[in-house]
Amino acid sequence: MKHLLSAADLDRAAAVHVLDTAAEMAATQAREIKKLPTLRGRTVVNLFFEDSTRTRISFETAAKRLSADVINFSAKGSSVSKGESLKDTALTLQAMGADGIVVRHHASGAPHLLATAGWVDASVVNAGDGTHQHPTQALLDAFTIRRHLAGRGAAGAGASLDARSGVGLDLAGLHVAVVGDVLHSRVARSNVQLLTTLGARVTLVAPPTLVPVGVETWPCAVSYDLDATLADSPDAVMMLRVQRERMSAAGGGFFPSPLEYSRLFGLDARRLATLSDHAIVMHPGPMNRGLEISAEAADSARSVIVEQVANGVAVRMAVLYLTLATKES
Repeated sequence: MKHLLSAADLDRAAAVHVLDTAAEMAATQAREIKKLPTLRGRTVVNLFFEDSTRTRISFETAAKRLSADVINFSAKGSSVSKGESLKDTALTLQAMGADGIVVRHHASGAPHLLATAGWVDASVVNAGDGTHQHPTQALLDAFTIRRHLAGRGAAGAGASLDARSGVGLDLAGLHVAVVGDVLHSRVARSNVQLLTTLGARVTLVAPPTLVPVGVETWPCAVSYDLDATLADSPDAVMMLRVQRERMSAAGGGFFPSPLEYSRLFGLDARRLATLSDHAIVMHPGPMNRGLEISAEAADSARSVIVEQVANGVAVRMAVLYLTLATKES
């Protein structure tokens, strides 16, 4: 594949291939010397028009572990802050010989425009665009779920599976609950697409004001009752960050109060205790502790939130490898 712009770009075979490649990359990261020569001589530009910590550092680490040269570009303090267009920024990167561009942008569709407008020859990887897509986050989430739960859905609740196995398997039969601010979440959109492609059953849980228009066309169920969904024994519960900065920009008023939201849709110690023994707790970060997730849930033994961050490096190594290593020199 030349670009990765959306979770919808991946069919089942392609998604499993990325996850299997990520498993191979993860194995190399357990070695004393973690660096691979795979992308030596390639240049990867991290083009970030929005603030980011985890995603930017994860991509930078992934590229460096593959021996690529990395250029970090932040819109703040650059010519973008002086009014330079995306096109002119892209033409500058093209002139500098960028082989891969990892782009995060506040406008939905910006990575697609960058990849298809003919401004650059580089591979483009979407690191999050507006409220639209975040495909590598969905991949690392699927990778984490597969490491813990792959085979359980197909084999039944009594199945015993090593936590590090699952290569070649999809997520058939698993139930994933995605809870919270779905309206503003590119993570939710990407996960619904990818997880269902991999065979999982997805339930979105949110107050009606935080459910997007047209969600009935998405390949998932929708619930407004978190306790009822948890009673259905999901295998993984993914809590979404309440994106208060986007709510403020839209005028607010999406729920009565933080206390009310936490009471109805927060994962606390009481709800944590109702989960199945094998169920895992996830969060794409950054977390609003005490709002969508309590400290007890975030720090519990079933939480894989920190592991998601580590898995992100292996997944992004796989994506950069698959988009760049086979390009003609």
